[in-house]
Amino acid sequence: MSTALPATMTAIEIAEPGGPEVLRPVQCPVPAPREDDVLIRVRAAGVNRPDVLQRKGIYPPPEGASPLPGLEVAGEIARLGAAASGFAAGDMVTALLAGGGYAEYAVAPAKQCLPVPRGLSFTEAASLPETFFTVWSNLFDRARLRAEETVRVHGGTSGIGIAAIQLAAAFGARVLATAGSAEKCAACLRLGASRAINYKEEDFVAATREATDGRGADVILDMVGGDYVARNIKACAADGRIVQIAFLGGARVTLDLMALMRNRITLTGSTLRPRETAFKAAIAAALRQKVWPLIEQGRIRPVIDSVFPLADAAKAHARMESSLHIGKIVLET
Repeated sequence: MSTALPATMTAIEIAEPGGPEVLRPVQCPVPAPREDDVLIRVRAAGVNRPDVLQRKGIYPPPEGASPLPGLEVAGEIARLGAAASGFAAGDMVTALLAGGGYAEYAVAPAKQCLPVPRGLSFTEAASLPETFFTVWSNLFDRARLRAEETVRVHGGTSGIGIAAIQLAAAFGARVLATAGSAEKCAACLRLGASRAINYKEEDFVAATREATDGRGADVILDMVGGDYVARNIKACAADGRIVQIAFLGGARVTLDLMALMRNRITLTGSTLRPRETAFKAAIAAALRQKVWPLIEQGRIRPVIDSVFPLADAAKAHARMESSLHIGKIVLET
């Protein structure tokens, strides 16, 4: 690969907080990698809910991060920082970013990069980091999900849901998923869920209890929040663990603490974006060792809903906010 780099690049900026229309292509300088970073020639970038929240002005990037949206990319390494190691110029990688992915070039800490799994395109690889880092950290590190346990995954056909269903099933857990249509429920079953509940037609608490002979789920992964939190407690087994990773249904809740205490339930949660590089690097190492081989064997696969040119980022966000998608939405440069 040539070491010559352009001075400027096309990127997508958020002109002001608002709807998808505030996303607009601009010309800006190609970023320079810091000492431990790599500069990636972006071929594809994943679209995620945090990007939407950032666009609306309610989820600002961490201090020092790019103000451009975009938390995951795939492409070739164009340049390495002076202390970056583990990769070489020209290597095909996918990476987790704190921002800046909606662009022709992006920087990422080398330790947050992973090789593009064999057999995957850049588009497929770009759909992996944000959701797989998040699911691994929350299901397996925080919730300590074990083989033979039952996990309830809300939003089964979201990017997070698709990653969670496949990872949990691959490591021997039984998966119950919720989704909002018959088509989405069928997709959850194809991905490895043993039962899929259409939350618009069934009470997921009763369905979880029925599917577990009254025990409830050992682990619940939830991105809805709001009134789901109290219902999750009712659907949770004794000594169960509930992990909150978003609150699309509202951040403020009222809880019956007696139910929580009586069943010794752990209610926890996390955010990934502001965490330090060392924390994310540990997740990357675990994924490379334990998950990337499953992807290369075809046991876990990316699910792409739709692909848009970078310049059509506004259309990609509109697709996400429609909630009609099944799988990841990706931008191509």
